Amino acid sequence: MFYRENGQFKSSYRADQQILPIAQDRIAMLVLLLVALIVIPLGVSDYWMRAILTPFLILSLAALGLNILVGYCGQISLGTGAFMAVGAYAAYNFQVRIDGMPLIASLLLGGLCATVIGVLFGIPSLRIKGLYLAVATLAAQFFTDWAFLRIQWFTNNSSSGSVSVAGLNVFGMPIESPVQKYLFCLIFVVVFALLAKNLVRSAIGREWMAMRDMDVAAAVIGIRPVYAKLTAFAVSSFIVGVAGALWGFIHLGAWEPAAFSIDRSFQLLFMVIIGGLGSIMGSFFGAAFIVLLPLFLNQLPAWLGFSISTALASHLETMIFGALIVFFLIVEPHGLARLWSTAKEKLRLWPFPH
Repeated sequence: MFYRENGQFKSSYRADQQILPIAQDRIAMLVLLLVALIVIPLGVSDYWMRAILTPFLILSLAALGLNILVGYCGQISLGTGAFMAVGAYAAYNFQVRIDGMPLIASLLLGGLCATVIGVLFGIPSLRIKGLYLAVATLAAQFFTDWAFLRIQWFTNNSSSGSVSVAGLNVFGMPIESPVQKYLFCLIFVVVFALLAKNLVRSAIGREWMAMRDMDVAAAVIGIRPVYAKLTAFAVSSFIVGVAGALWGFIHLGAWEPAAFSIDRSFQLLFMVIIGGLGSIMGSFFGAAFIVLLPLFLNQLPAWLGFSISTALASHLETMIFGALIVFFLIVEPHGLARLWSTAKEKLRLWPFPH
């Protein structure tokens, strides 16, 4: 009864094509932003800020970048962790080698470096696709792991490959406390999510989706496969590279190549699949599922009133987590975003059955 469009008329094409055409959606989004900007910083503990909310935001941003490539353009990638590593190490080098380099500029330049590497490893997509393309992008993961461990220039001559950053500030304001780090990441995520949403609604976004649905038919109607695929790799790698820089600078503070291993690539791919391919909102749903479910499984025995060993808890968490992923993919292969969309459609018609 409360989620209806009655009386909401559109008098222009611009009004009809806005991101949130229903007034209730705009109000809900405004409330969500106010909660994220005001309520959470004032009412959530530092532990939640540091260990849960900040990683959730950064992983959501990385999943958003991967979703553009996999969900919207249909190009399988298993090298997301590599592009995150390129963004992190490139931003680190800009920060330590150029005196007075602003933090935001370092993060964005790290994303640009990831764009170059992403386009380079995206060139095989012009000839191969499917499983073969996944193996080609997997080569980026192995190459970056080797490069950041063996070439000491990337780590400012650190023999272990570990690097660290400290004293971060933006326009003279320090980025040190968990709340400051959370708000800094939140601003990045909101800006990039808005840009990505507008991008996938534009002409290039429609070209990506045409290539995903049927690349031969897309080429017949005049879409250039080279341009569409490489731009998808470029945009995806840029967003993932910025997320990798945020992961190293804001969340970890000190890191080594193992922080961006192949496990990270699989984790982000699971986020996209579970959240929903080809959905901006699905990237956030998938990140929330991956981040919050292990926490829930760890706390469940205590809530039920019995205790288990740490080793058994770790094994059970892995087993239950994997089983839930498989079960969910069977029940709803289109992801959590599809469930969200279906619920909204039902609300628009409730209480009528049709």
